[in-house]
Amino acid sequence: MRIEENKELAPLTTFGVGGPARWFVEAETEADVVDAVAWAMAHEVPLFVLGGGSNLLVADNGFPGLVVRVSLQGIQPTESKGQAGERRYEVAAGEDWDGFVQRTVEENCAGLECLAGIPGTVGGTPVQNVGAYGQEVASTIVRVRAFDRRGNSMVELSAEECGFSYRRSRFNTVDRERYIIVAVEFRLAPDGAPSLEYSDLQRAFPAGSDPSLAQVAQAVRKIRRSKGMLIVEGDPDCRSAGSFFKNPVVGREQAASISRVAGAEAPQFKAGADSDYVKISAAWLIERAGFAKGYRQGRAAISSKHTLALVNLGGATAAEIVGLAEQIRSRVLDRFSTELQMEPVMLGF
Repeated sequence: MRIEENKELAPLTTFGVGGPARWFVEAETEADVVDAVAWAMAHEVPLFVLGGGSNLLVADNGFPGLVVRVSLQGIQPTESKGQAGERRYEVAAGEDWDGFVQRTVEENCAGLECLAGIPGTVGGTPVQNVGAYGQEVASTIVRVRAFDRRGNSMVELSAEECGFSYRRSRFNTVDRERYIIVAVEFRLAPDGAPSLEYSDLQRAFPAGSDPSLAQVAQAVRKIRRSKGMLIVEGDPDCRSAGSFFKNPVVGREQAASISRVAGAEAPQFKAGADSDYVKISAAWLIERAGFAKGYRQGRAAISSKHTLALVNLGGATAAEIVGLAEQIRSRVLDRFSTELQMEPVMLGF
């Protein structure tokens, strides 16, 4: 295990913002993960686990501890463990997420096609229960293998034990910083039909058409690119952390109040199995609060393609990004009595 000092973190994030890590380790094996945790404990320094850096905002002063980038590689089909009509993949945490999704659609396995184009690594997907266009990883995850820092041992957690809900899991709530994910096992459906639940996808295919999984994944990437949510070299709208705010989950009475204040029906989506609550479009709230695409404050701005993404126009500081985010949150709260929660992990603040 090689420890680097004063490692710049900005180039390792999609935002391209923030200061250095005091110490840094590239963990390529499970043993590296174990050794890194032991080193941090012995030196009494805080530890942060870095994946693809796609959902992260680093403070301008950086992080005064050890950053461990999990880079374990490998995709192993495990059909013998599955039941008839399913295929399982055990995937190392450092694998590129979109690359893995592309492999599953090429092998005609349904379940992840609507999650194409999302930047980051496989290990980060269970943490916030990554989802888009009607799919969530929680619906396909069988188990998560992780190092338990409290028990000082490798453990395997079932999907039920992960405590998944909308953009949440035990990994980013009650057990934040306890586990370091090293592998995830997924259960997919061979020859399954693609999901066309969201209107954006329904518009992409004529009524009665029968698109393949690969065609749906391609359409998702095209939609994400039109919204600045696909990493494209040279596109300033890509210097972001994707969706900066979560869609708020509110009661139906609150949803009706929001619509009355706005003078228009607020876009609403299902919020899990509980019919008493709905998700309201955060992008719609931001726009109705008076923020347009391309709105800028210094070198930080709202994407010119999607109101939900904040972007680094070039040389932005973390303070500028946070300042813009707080301005947006404050105005939405004042107008709609609804608080927006920031989605990225905030490191060093």
